[in-house]
Amino acid sequence: MATDPHKTTRPTSPGDSSVLEAERVSTKPPPMYRVLLLNDDYTPMDFVVGILQNVFAMTREQATQVMLQVHRSGRGTCGVFTKEVADTKVAQVAEIAAAHQHPLQCTMEPD
Repeated sequence: MATDPHKTTRPTSPGDSSVLEAERVSTKPPPMYRVLLLNDDYTPMDFVVGILQNVFAMTREQATQVMLQVHRSGRGTCGVFTKEVADTKVAQVAEIAAAHQHPLQCTMEPD
């Protein structure tokens, strides 16, 4: 059962004059996922740069560096996100690539 971080401890009896103290609840950060583009021999480099600029909000220079990483090593990191954001980015890339009839693949893995 989750504890409300703003919950306070109440006195146990009507005449109790103890001070109310807030309960501390520690939260851990959400798990992060690395979004990767995979190399193929058919998707134009300019298209990959455009995807990186539009979906991942990279500058042209950043996008070109990632595109070259994909081209040279077979895969490149587009960013690290929470699971929901990573899922959305992977789906956006797949949708745009399919709409332009390119086989560009995008995956995610735990960081």
